[in-house]
Parts: sequence; C-alpha cells; structure tokens
Amino acid sequence: MSVSRRTLLKASAAAAALGGIGMPSVARAAEAEFVYKYANNLPDTHPLNVRAREMSAAIKAETNGRFDLQIFPNNQLGSDTDMLSQIRSGGVEFFTLSGLILSTLVPAASINGIGFAFPDYDTVWKAMDGELGGHVRGEITKAGLVVMDKIWDNGFRQTTSSTRPINGPEDFKGFKIRVPVSPLWTSMFKAFDASPASINFSEVYSALQTKVVEGQENPLALISTAKLYEVQKYCSLTNHMWDGFWFLANRRSWERLPVDVREIVARNINAAAVKEREDTAKLNATVREELAGKGLIFNQPTVTPFRDKLRSAGFYAEWKGKYGDQAWSLLEKSVGKLA
Repeated sequence: MSVSRRTLLKASAAAAALGGIGMPSVARAAEAEFVYKYANNLPDTHPLNVRAREMSAAIKAETNGRFDLQIFPNNQLGSDTDMLSQIRSGGVEFFTLSGLILSTLVPAASINGIGFAFPDYDTVWKAMDGELGGHVRGEITKAGLVVMDKIWDNGFRQTTSSTRPINGPEDFKGFKIRVPVSPLWTSMFKAFDASPASINFSEVYSALQTKVVEGQENPLALISTAKLYEVQKYCSLTNHMWDGFWFLANRRSWERLPVDVREIVARNINAAAVKEREDTAKLNATVREELAGKGLIFNQPTVTPFRDKLRSAGFYAEWKGKYGDQAWSLLEKSVGKLA
C-alpha cells in the first residue's frame, strides 16, 4: 500500500469528522477473542496511522478474526502523559510514544534525541536497529513495559516561528518555544538561552495561535498534517533532533495473548514500522514544497555553530553523565565524538 502525498496532507480534521474511527461495533467486538486498543497522538492522515490501519487489518486476517486492534489517533484517549499512565495501568493495551517523552519513565529512552547528534537517516537506523536501540529496549523492558523491536519514524525536527527565522544559535536567545514534556528538550533550548515551555502536543496549535509561545519544533510531516503552518511564518531546517516512536504494550495484556497471536501481532507491527519509515522519508522529501506554497518561509542554517554552542555550554558533558558511559559510548559509536 503506497501512501500518496494527497492522502497524507488532507486536513487532520477528518479524524474529528469521523469521530467513530477505531470504535468497534458490537458485532465486531463479539467476533474477536481479543479486542485491544492502540492509542497515539498523531493526526489520522499521518503515515503512522495509515500504516497502522493496514497493519490492524492484516493482523485480524492472519488471526482469523481472533485479534481486533482498534486504533485511536489524534489524542482521542488523552494527552501523551495521560496515555503513558494508561499503558502502564492497562487502560490501553498499545501506545506509540516518543522516546524523549518516555524518558520521564525510562531515562535512557531519550538518547536518540541528543541535539545535533545524527547527521542522516542511515546513521539513525544503524544505531536504533543496532546496539543503541537494543540498549534502550532493554531499559524499557526493565520499567515493566513490552516494546516492539522496530522504532517508528517521527523524523528530523525543524524549528518554526511566528516572529523570526533561526539562522544561528544566537537567534534562540529569549525565544519562547514550545517543547514536549521532556527534560532533554528543556535542557537543550536552555543551553541556547531560549525560553522553552513544556506543552502537550494536543495544545500546541492553540498555544501558537494565542501567542503563548512564538514557535515550536517538529518534523515537516507533522507540521503539515497538524496544520501548524496556519499559525507560523518561518521554518528553519535545523534538523536539531531525530525523533521516533516506540511501539509499547501493557505487559499483562501482552502476556494474556497466546504465543501464536503474539508472533503475528509483533511481526506485523514491526513490518509496518519499516514501511512507515519509508513513507515518512518520502513525505518529508516533498512536503517542504507544499508548505512553502501555504506560506511558510524556509531557511537552511549551518549545523556546526549549534553543535559548538551545545558543547561550550556543557550540554553534551551533562547528558553523558546522566546516561552513563555505556549508553553514551554506544551513541558515539554510531555518530562520532560529541562530548
């Protein structure tokens, strides 16, 4: 199933208009032996949800209707922090979450978001499908959650603003920027002398619209599907972090499944993750032109001054100490020397 640009860039309001998405009918629920909920924070048109629907159908077919995965996109079941509590308690069975937000529970999970560490996707997948990703999955498992092998792509993050483009680290000084609820983001932007505000994604559009913050940072695909271009003027291609979504399961719910069903579910989730990576890369390659057509003004800063500023501010040394030598050495094994 290929994902067309037209499909992906439809207004995310379609999810609200189709408020029953993911809601099982009585008949469908009665047919399935296991009806599990999968929650996420992304618009219905995002590649993650397009592939999740495809994955759900494949799982149902392969299990002969025994397993019915119901999808709840677009924060339908609550904010990221709400859903993290629900996945731990069993209120939802599956949830995809950025490692940087998961770090409030599993500190090592945010290491992929170290500022200006990854130069390109080849380096990302080598690390996250390799030893670094394995280390993080081990830490997530220790925290009592089940995590799938393949991390889904959220993309390299870019900086948008309603007031000014970001051409160098000095442009961040005093800049009121929304960041997710995660210590790493706050730490990085404070190192740039910005004024970061931790706000859940479900509230970002209104925070930008009402000028609570001047800007935010997200991958281009999400800037498009969440229509953030409507309340922003500039987009600086900072590529300052790579971010992905770990596909998490409640342990009790997972262990309740027969082994053969688990195998089918995990295999399809991991296969969908790889397809979603390809979709997101293709979308990001074309969406800049689409966003420019909607009025966003783009600029491409040079990376080196930002990395130098983080190094001189002690950012890398601080986080090396927090993650520990083992995790940091696995990161530098993939991206080169940082601290």
